[in-house]
Amino acid sequence: MTDSQNQKHAYYTKVAWTIYTLTTIVIAAVLVLFVAQDNEEMFFYGLMTIAGAYVLRPSEKLMNKKILKFTGVSKATEEE
Repeated sequence: MTDSQNQKHAYYTKVAWTIYTLTTIVIAAVLVLFVAQDNEEMFFYGLMTIAGAYVLRPSEKLMNKKILKFTGVSKATEEE
């Protein structure tokens, strides 16, 4: 059961990070294509949106809490 639970948690973690990455890309694309008015703003919005998403990325603890909330799968504890 623990291996299955770990596999599910790993899968949901990958899905969560994929959603986070795609959301960041969509926000950057909207800013670059529709908000920016010249090349300098396009460069700034494209670069700073991605940099801001990297700096403000969620912690592993928060990600685990949200995965548990939405899927009901928690990471198995390591016992030796």
